[in-house]
Amino acid sequence: MKELWLDDKLNFVEEPVEIMDREVKQLKQSRIPIVKVRWNSKRGPEFTWERKDQIRAKYPYLFSNITPASN
Repeated sequence: MKELWLDDKLNFVEEPVEIMDREVKQLKQSRIPIVKVRWNSKRGPEFTWERKDQIRAKYPYLFSNITPASN
């Protein structure tokens, strides 16, 4: 049986598991780094594209094994 993540009210908590891919989204006047995140989900593996700065701020441990050149 897989480990389940529950909050204090016994609700399932989705947490990111790993960074799967990286891209830079080009807008008219700016470039936004994004990452593809694999989440633990009660529905099975789930992937979303998220802003790198927001994910790094909330889940810094996902970036602990990345070399400085790839940041």
